[in-house]
Amino acid sequence: MRLPSLKFLRTFQIAASRLSFKAAAEELFITPSAVSHQIKTLEEQLGVALFDRGAHSLTLTEGGRSYLQHLDALFARLETVTEQVQARYGRGVVRLHITPFFATEMLLPKLQSLLDAQPDTDIHINTVHALESHPADADVSIVVNAAPEDGLSCHKLFSQAFVPACSPLLLERNPIKVVDDLNRHTLIVHEARRDGWERWAESVGVELRPRKVIRFDTMSAAAQAAEHGVGVALVSSRLGIDRFAQGSLVKLFDTELQTGESYFLLLRPEDASRPDVRNVTQWILDEFKTAA
Repeated sequence: MRLPSLKFLRTFQIAASRLSFKAAAEELFITPSAVSHQIKTLEEQLGVALFDRGAHSLTLTEGGRSYLQHLDALFARLETVTEQVQARYGRGVVRLHITPFFATEMLLPKLQSLLDAQPDTDIHINTVHALESHPADADVSIVVNAAPEDGLSCHKLFSQAFVPACSPLLLERNPIKVVDDLNRHTLIVHEARRDGWERWAESVGVELRPRKVIRFDTMSAAAQAAEHGVGVALVSSRLGIDRFAQGSLVKLFDTELQTGESYFLLLRPEDASRPDVRNVTQWILDEFKTAA
């Protein structure tokens, strides 16, 4: 006997549970006509009418109700067996979405530690510019956002602040001892924060009139330009910590530009219960969360 398509059985189960082809279509991300076609094909294969179709109603036949009861039990069992097989024999996969600068400055230097801590889990990393929400195809995301979304598990990692920094070679050529000395230099601007220098200058009570301004579309490019002596950049005080420690960049002043933003780790509550996601989340919190 040729068994019906598993896809058609799943479509029937959802449509029968909702008593609506339209609701089933929305859940399955297909059209109502596709749901109707699959159900009709299934009925033809079985030789059994599963629904009584009224002008404005949809009800199950006696055969449809019986079939749904058995399918509910079978799908529940299939899900359980699948989870058991994956847990025992499969490798977990955690999909991590992060901003590029966080990836290069903070995650990559510690990535081997993460892999060593999760030997049975594959990590899929996706870097996304201007990541402000938790994507549907992510298990864990790290975003810069002053107001994380409702309905998500949210962990604050650290506040976002910027400090002026430049290369040691630039300081040797043209020393910067007071804020007014910045006007003799090229200021590097991150395109996403065009007003950053004005806001920082306002916080220290001065007006900047730099010799030249150069803009970059990414924070990584701005930081690298500063390292190469192009000019002075506002660099994330937390994400630039390794550059400061290694001496490729020198922090010029202690005054920070407080943006009111923070880095957050976001995930859905149902994903947070997965052991592999829970372990990766805990590793990130241990490595990057700053004590309040």
